[in-house]
Amino acid sequence: MILKNIKMKVDVILKWFLVLIMAAMTLNVLWQVFSRFILQNPSSYTEELARYMLIWIGLLGASYVSGQKMHLAIDLLSTKLKGKNKSMLEIVIQLFVLLFAFFVMVVGGIRLVQITLTLNQISAALQIPLGYVYTVVPISGSLMVFYSIYYMVQEFRYIKSLVK
Repeated sequence: MILKNIKMKVDVILKWFLVLIMAAMTLNVLWQVFSRFILQNPSSYTEELARYMLIWIGLLGASYVSGQKMHLAIDLLSTKLKGKNKSMLEIVIQLFVLLFAFFVMVVGGIRLVQITLTLNQISAALQIPLGYVYTVVPISGSLMVFYSIYYMVQEFRYIKSLVK
């Protein structure tokens, strides 16, 4: 029950953070169009900012849909299974998602952030360290790990209820 409450809070925070980024990106692009075509003086930072916000929306959005089980999936086998077998398949699938998210996104993402911060790579227009932009990779991976653990626990509970 505690895990479900945590998941619900993470869902709400993540959803509204995505809405906020999307709204900010929309305003940013509107300003870019306005300054380019109406003022005839294009803003220097808007294109780069929109690109970085799109990266954050894409990766955090992937985490969100993963947490809602709305991600792209091939469900050919799972639709044919029932009960314990279906739950076991779900656990295996979530384990693969967890392993990918942890090793590629969390571990690899932390290394990416460290490397770009160490090399002091700076964005051209915004003049911010690119490591800050890339922090979304381990954040998104951590969220996916959390969601995978949540769904595995749910399936283990379901299997345990069948055994009783």
